[in-house]
Amino acid sequence: MNNARSFLWIALAALGFLLWNAWQNDYHRIAPMPVPTAADPDRPAPPSNADLPSADNAPAAAAAATGDVEAPVTAANEAPARIVRVVSDVLELEIDTRGGTISKANLRQFPVNAGEATPTVQLFDPAGEHFFVAQSGLVSANSTAPDHRAVFAATQDEYRLGEGQDRVEIPLTWTRDGITVRKTFTVKRGDYTIDMATTVDNASPAEWSASAYTQLTRTSPIVNRKFSFTNPEQYSFVGAAWYSPEDKFEKLKFDNFAEEPLNKTITGGWAAQQQHYFFAAWIPEANEAQAYSTSVITDQGAPRYLIRQMGPAFKVAAGANATRSTRLYVGPKQQEKLDSIAPGLGLTIDYGKVTIFAKPVFWLLNHLHKLVGNWGFAIILTTLLVKLLLYPLSETQYRSMARMRKVQPRIEALKQRYGEDRQKFNQAMMELYSKEKINPVGGCLPLLLQFPIFIALYWVLLESVELRHAPFIGWLTNLSSRDPYFVLPVANAAIMWITQKMSPSPAGMDPIQQKVLQYMPLVFSITMAFFPAGLVLYWTVNGALGLAQQWIITKRIEAGDKKAA
Repeated sequence: MNNARSFLWIALAALGFLLWNAWQNDYHRIAPMPVPTAADPDRPAPPSNADLPSADNAPAAAAAATGDVEAPVTAANEAPARIVRVVSDVLELEIDTRGGTISKANLRQFPVNAGEATPTVQLFDPAGEHFFVAQSGLVSANSTAPDHRAVFAATQDEYRLGEGQDRVEIPLTWTRDGITVRKTFTVKRGDYTIDMATTVDNASPAEWSASAYTQLTRTSPIVNRKFSFTNPEQYSFVGAAWYSPEDKFEKLKFDNFAEEPLNKTITGGWAAQQQHYFFAAWIPEANEAQAYSTSVITDQGAPRYLIRQMGPAFKVAAGANATRSTRLYVGPKQQEKLDSIAPGLGLTIDYGKVTIFAKPVFWLLNHLHKLVGNWGFAIILTTLLVKLLLYPLSETQYRSMARMRKVQPRIEALKQRYGEDRQKFNQAMMELYSKEKINPVGGCLPLLLQFPIFIALYWVLLESVELRHAPFIGWLTNLSSRDPYFVLPVANAAIMWITQKMSPSPAGMDPIQQKVLQYMPLVFSITMAFFPAGLVLYWTVNGALGLAQQWIITKRIEAGDKKAA
């Protein structure tokens, strides 16, 4: 099989694979579900989820309408809720004193659009259609406790991580009936992890008990499902995910919240809500069992999807205090850092069915990027390494093609001799190939081996936040998007056309097939024009190297034949 036909097959295979994945994301079903009950049999039982308040961020009266729990009575002297702003070098947060809810989170180092400093990506948002918040609270079956609707007091309206500071603490306080709860958030320099410590001081005359819970609640993000090879949203997983040491990484699409509710106890895990490039995750203490559950809130407008962790009941004796700690990660899916934060957190970088190929490809790209400091040059070096690795196979392929070109006149003579007798013609042609040591399918194997790399690189470009908005040179300012001026696709078409001209025509091909192959470089390049520029760069460089290799080997064989003559 020659290069032209091989290119056609790999193009069709790639298109079919990508179209199938796009079709898989076309349909969504949403249905309400009751909140499941989760309990830890080995610890003091916490209140059931039925005792928890609803997951909304609305005032108490609205929460009471859900029927989950009676609305808490607001003390006459209780101050109204307000927003506390927190700014670090990488995060800009808003903390609502109602429950200590983190209601806004801007990622300051990640602009929405390539080449523009603002606006930056906003992961948390209290707005209705973009609702996404991180909530936490305490709930007790028989004591007063501040859930995520209770109003805390704050001493400042704004906190900033100043020059020379490594961290800043944001304390919130709630007091009632002799119970004081201090919820302290700690934001650190260069860190997307927020520490949260909840300390309970019991100044009442009786023992106090409660359970701490954390939850992530959001609406389904507005996703552009229009098919495009550079629209990663059509493929990227959006939904809840969690990790346990026993079952490892698991995930649940919003579509499946009703049919497949989560209800299990996990020690040493975490719970997340994730989307393309970014995610948020509550990470509890590794040695404390948590009851994990999911639910759909349907009475707040658009459906809201909740994943909750609830710890075991803990007791605080009169005159004593106790602290519960947890962490919240809110940021990018940075591959080298996540597993150092919590076991399995790096699994949120989800390449789907091609993970087995994509992870090694990213590993190689990342190391080459550290060497050259540019993702485009890293892709070129990756192409060179792949070519070197496949050189023995490619050399055999091009030698076979050169010999096939040499015997082309003899094949035409066989065609004339046997006329319409295809069986005798094919038999005679195979004998000629055997005598001249020609492998007619030698061109397939190198391309088939490159196909997983091609698909893996496509997913790496669309899913790896490290390559998001990555510039190369000149007009190529974003390797994860298409070439804006189609320079690479045109160059790729030229290389394919020259390669086709240098390759021998397939024997026995009818005129219609020959016409199709003649236009194949143009068709393939039009298709490639809408792929990420980084992928077209890889394929163009790969084609150029293959063309150079084919030309050199062909010239050597021709020179050898002349010398022998």
